[in-house]
Amino acid sequence: MLKWSNWKHLRIPFSFYLMPVFFFALAMTPNHNGERILIVLITLHLFLYPSSNGYNSYFDKDEKSIGGLRNPPKVTLGLYYLSLLFFLVSLGLAYLINWQFASMVLVYGLVSMAYSHPSIRLKKHPFLSWFIAGFFQGFFTFCMAYAGLSDFGWEIFSRQHVIIPGILTSLMLWGSYPLTQVYQHEEDAKRGDQTLSLKLGVRGTFSFAALWFLVSGIAFAWFFIQRSQVNALYGFLLAMVPVVLYFVIWFSFVRKDEKRYANYTWAMWMNRVSGIALNAFFIWYFLENTQILQVF
Repeated sequence: MLKWSNWKHLRIPFSFYLMPVFFFALAMTPNHNGERILIVLITLHLFLYPSSNGYNSYFDKDEKSIGGLRNPPKVTLGLYYLSLLFFLVSLGLAYLINWQFASMVLVYGLVSMAYSHPSIRLKKHPFLSWFIAGFFQGFFTFCMAYAGLSDFGWEIFSRQHVIIPGILTSLMLWGSYPLTQVYQHEEDAKRGDQTLSLKLGVRGTFSFAALWFLVSGIAFAWFFIQRSQVNALYGFLLAMVPVVLYFVIWFSFVRKDEKRYANYTWAMWMNRVSGIALNAFFIWYFLENTQILQVF
């Protein structure tokens, strides 16, 4: 369990790319508390997400590049137990806030396990796995983070002011998620996993992503306009400029040579560009929306 190869499969730095959802929830919550912010951040990004990464890696047994690992080491039984240990720690930390937040962490963890576990293996179902991944990493995580940050329970899933921004996060993830699978077609096909990207094909994946990026962009614009936050709209559009430019350039290269450019390196740089841009925007939006700097 303590082997370095097992820890590499947790891919803790990869949690950075899921942080925009946390910062968006932080921007929207009315009840800020330093201790809760730290607990939720550590619970989700240092333990829950890495647990999910390690657990799925154990059952996938990938031999080629996966998100965050260009050359994944061979998995061992120790990785399985390490991922479960991280999951138990995430539950214990979540319980420090309240039992309902802990139960949300439990639900997320169980669903993520079902993604790759051979008895269920959601990865075999292209549209179902795409929907569930986007829903739980977006909407569900937003609501879960909001509940933990605010010390609320399951009732927040019925609140319009939580539901709408939660849906926005899923819209964006439904566009970006297939792009993370575009370089894994050979390995997925070998295992019999019918991912959405494999089903759509390389060019179809890019076209599909472009459509969802357009939908999510319009939805975010509507969100900021109806809140009379024109500055936030401009900030969001500015943050999207490098993401859209990179996507367009990548797609143009892919159209010329799929095998050469639909690869791990280009996909990871897409993650980096979008991760940096969205984290920067939502951190700024948190400071702007809460006007927290005016307290100091």
